[in-house]
Parts: sequence; structure tokens; C-alpha cells
Amino acid sequence: MTTPGDPSEPIDLQIADILRAVPYPANKDRIVEIARDAGASNELLAILDGLPEQDYADVDAVTRLIGSNYGPGLGL
Repeated sequence: MTTPGDPSEPIDLQIADILRAVPYPANKDRIVEIARDAGASNELLAILDGLPEQDYADVDAVTRLIGSNYGPGLGL
């Protein structure tokens, strides 16, 4: 069984797991903090740290930006 942010999971699943664990609304720093505390991979932390500094209302608000920045390869 994997945990949120498990580095052995594909990156898109890591992202989905972490974003489901975030209490929204949340700002970028809070999302990164939750990911770091969950043991997220450096790759995932770098993706989340690249998000714009703003408040996010829900998971969809974050995944739209990640998808637009990193392309359709992330099947969120």
C-alpha cells in the first residue's frame, strides 16, 4: 500500500494523492508543506514549488495549472 506522495508511485498519482490530502482553500506554500511532510519526491516538490503564489480554491484549480505547465503527460 502506498501513502500520499509515495516516491515509488508515478508522478501523476503522487500529485493526485497529495492534492486530495490538502484542506482547501490553500496557498502554494501550504500545498508544498503538506507534500514535504508526506514525503513527496523531489520531482513532485519541484512541480508544486513552481506553482504561482496564490490561493487555490480546490484540487481542480491546482491541477489546471499543473496540466498547463507540464502538459498532458500528467494524467490528472
